[in-house]
Amino acid sequence: MSNQSVGRTPRASRPRTPRSPEAQQRQRDILRIAMETFAARGYNNASLAEIADRAGLTQAGVLHYFRSKALLLTSVLELRDRTDIEQLGPDRPQGLEFLRHLVNTAHRNAEREGIVRLYAVLSAESVTDDHPAQDYFRDRYTGLRTFVADALREACGLPGGESGRRAEHAANAIIAVMDGLQVQWLLDPGSVDMAASTDLVVTSLLAGLAPERFGPADG
Repeated sequence: MSNQSVGRTPRASRPRTPRSPEAQQRQRDILRIAMETFAARGYNNASLAEIADRAGLTQAGVLHYFRSKALLLTSVLELRDRTDIEQLGPDRPQGLEFLRHLVNTAHRNAEREGIVRLYAVLSAESVTDDHPAQDYFRDRYTGLRTFVADALREACGLPGGESGRRAEHAANAIIAVMDGLQVQWLLDPGSVDMAASTDLVVTSLLAGLAPERFGPADG
């Protein structure tokens, strides 16, 4: 799940808008190649020269569509977000339904290694000084923590105060587990079931936050 940014991006910070179908396809091809390259090498080690060569262009040709390497990176991340939003549908699920969506996302991620690798590499790399994706990932985590914590509060019927803050801690734990599972899965996919592990953690946290609703039945 990705939070959507608010407001309009300044023109200089947006890709050019190609007019012809051929130019539009070329721009999509550049994005696809950039996504693969950033996922394999990270932002700092990937070069415009390599991306341009794979796209059959000069570096100036790539910069005609994307005014800078940093803009190319943010465009790749926005493409990833659009993919997630399209899968989510027009309305964001709430409460327990949203938590089930997280498990379903972990299941889908096992079928899209490139996007998972891109996220794992760039999110880790973004903690370095002056990384162009640092604000993106900081904002994304802020939004995601809010979504997950709100879903936990609704599912568990938690009030505000200290009980509500427990939902925030649980949200951090769910996000950490999902991100950590992605790294383990990328290194050894045959040994990691991301969906099953995510489901177990979510179920356990729900039982801990609201045992009267999600704890074991008396028997």
